[in-house]
Amino acid sequence: NSVGTGKAAISAEVLLVNSFDELEKRKDEVKDKIVFYNYKFNPTYVNTFLSYRDAGQYRGQGPSRASKYGAKAVIVRSLSHAADNHPHTGATRYDSAYEKIPAVAIGLRDADWMSEQLQKGSLKVTLKTNGYFLPDTIGHNIIGELRGTEFPDEIITIGGHLDSWDNCEGAHDDGAGCVQTIEILRAFKAIGYKPKRTIRFVLFANEENGLRGGNKYAEEAKAKNEKHLLAMESDAGGFTPRAIGFSGSDEQYAKVLSWKSLIAPYGCTEINKGGGGADIGPLNRALKTPTASLNPDTQRYFDIHHARSDVFEAVNKRELELGAVNMAAFIYLVDKYGL
Repeated sequence: NSVGTGKAAISAEVLLVNSFDELEKRKDEVKDKIVFYNYKFNPTYVNTFLSYRDAGQYRGQGPSRASKYGAKAVIVRSLSHAADNHPHTGATRYDSAYEKIPAVAIGLRDADWMSEQLQKGSLKVTLKTNGYFLPDTIGHNIIGELRGTEFPDEIITIGGHLDSWDNCEGAHDDGAGCVQTIEILRAFKAIGYKPKRTIRFVLFANEENGLRGGNKYAEEAKAKNEKHLLAMESDAGGFTPRAIGFSGSDEQYAKVLSWKSLIAPYGCTEINKGGGGADIGPLNRALKTPTASLNPDTQRYFDIHHARSDVFEAVNKRELELGAVNMAAFIYLVDKYGL
């Protein structure tokens, strides 16, 4: 979500930095340059979300931090392990204290090529981008509900987000979470399940660059003084399920941990401390609602994350279904036994 270059392209020499520390050390060289953040995904993490956490700051904060010292634009090495050349997009958060400058992501092959050229000498790049911001408009969350038969005022929310970046279909991020949410509702309806508590199935709007759907859902829940027992989210791709993440009190965690043997046969062999998601985070902050997440295998997720390779054909039906099964089992146990 970067500003564009305007009608004219930007041409300037490239300054490569591998970290913010290096940017600070070379701040006197930044003026009128295009800063190239070449921070690489850390391959030593087993959980690739930790690699994403470390690298994500360069996409998110990088443009403003370079603008502070007079940069004309920013190029970011894509946040990925993939040895392809697909740019991976994502959110940039401009600091209002500095001029908004254009930012682009490039694929790993191009990033490596630029790095090699800069080792030989200077490099001049011409950028022409057409990004611009439109006014806000009305969007919608999509909500389905199974009304509770014993405790209808206790609400369990489960969901994913509807939107994706415009360079991809968003099949894994987060089409998978949406389909799993719908599938759990379908399965409960198919077997005639009558929940004790009300279960809401929510497809959230505008997660990627504004979180408006999640914020509005939490705002409405607080205004109506609703009691939310749990919120669960699937937003990590439709890959093989490995674990359920849970955030709540120690007593609540001990309770859900006792269910591990009931869920393990379906693939989630662990119930780990720490679970949630962007869309359900506002509900936790507003109402202190415990949160949970489906944690699939992460090894391939950032190969396609926010890139044109995140397409329907990249989703494995079997893995997708297993994720829905594990979530359904967990939701069933929360509904049956409470927290």
